[in-house]
Amino acid sequence: MNSPPPIIHLDALRFDNRFVRELPADPEITNPRRHVIGACYSRVLPTQVARPQMVAYSKEVARQLDLTPEVCESDYFVQVFAGNRVSAGMDSYATCYGGHQFGHWAGQLGDGRAINLGEVINRQGERLALQLKGAGRTPYSRTADGQAVLRSSVREFSCSEAMHRLGVPTTRTLSLILSGEQVIRDMFYDGYPKGEPGALVCRVAPSFSRFGRFELFITRGDIERLRKLVDDTIRTDFPHLGEPSPEVYRTWYTEVCRRTAEMIVHWQRVGFVHGVTNTDNMSILGLTIDYGPYGWLENYDPHWKPNTTDATHHRYCFGHQPEIAFWNLE
Repeated sequence: MNSPPPIIHLDALRFDNRFVRELPADPEITNPRRHVIGACYSRVLPTQVARPQMVAYSKEVARQLDLTPEVCESDYFVQVFAGNRVSAGMDSYATCYGGHQFGHWAGQLGDGRAINLGEVINRQGERLALQLKGAGRTPYSRTADGQAVLRSSVREFSCSEAMHRLGVPTTRTLSLILSGEQVIRDMFYDGYPKGEPGALVCRVAPSFSRFGRFELFITRGDIERLRKLVDDTIRTDFPHLGEPSPEVYRTWYTEVCRRTAEMIVHWQRVGFVHGVTNTDNMSILGLTIDYGPYGWLENYDPHWKPNTTDATHHRYCFGHQPEIAFWNLE
């Protein structure tokens, strides 16, 4: 049977959005920054920006989404992936999760500057979630502005695509777009913040589900919603395991462990150091996510780390990555 033709307009993307359809939503719609109880996500729209301008897009990721170059080079594409427009089928939201950061429970974290646009089903039947990073404040932003700067966005765009080419399991990036606005950052942490060009990256993955999404319900004793989340995760991302049951839960956890171990093997193989492998930065699909203070070894040094906030204990240095992954899985 012939597959459908490539998409020639963004509004023709086939959105499924199972996550928001199946899981409990935050009833609050005004979205002040706060603790969100009893929900997996909060609906929120990206913050509109002044003068969006395309920097780059990945032709390979566009093809995976069935998008033609004409679509990706259109003004409508720029407006949508800068957060100024919502295309047909999108149902944007930010997810709620917690995490252990540097070995200590940090409580609720969540998507503080990332907004999920929805889940697309491509011509091959693959489910691909679209997420804007740097899209503005959400209920999980705490004291932050929810924005991103060009230098960190370029690093994420280039590294995720490079890691894919190196054969490392990773999220991908569709687009990199300037916001046309200045974002204030203290680049050198020296007390002298200044304005930098703002930018947005559209990240793409089968799922952005993290260890911390499950941890938060556990620490709150909310077993009912934990079970709903796990059951939906298995049905959506691990359907080959069968219908959820106690035995399938054990098999699912085993597979999460295996995928995580395989990802770490690839990191060590290429000399990659993630820099901040907190449980909220660990994907249940064994994908490299959240490219922040990452780096690669120049010379072999198991104690090297790219994260200046890890300078004292070297918790997330190259040589510790396998044991940290094991700790996070426990």
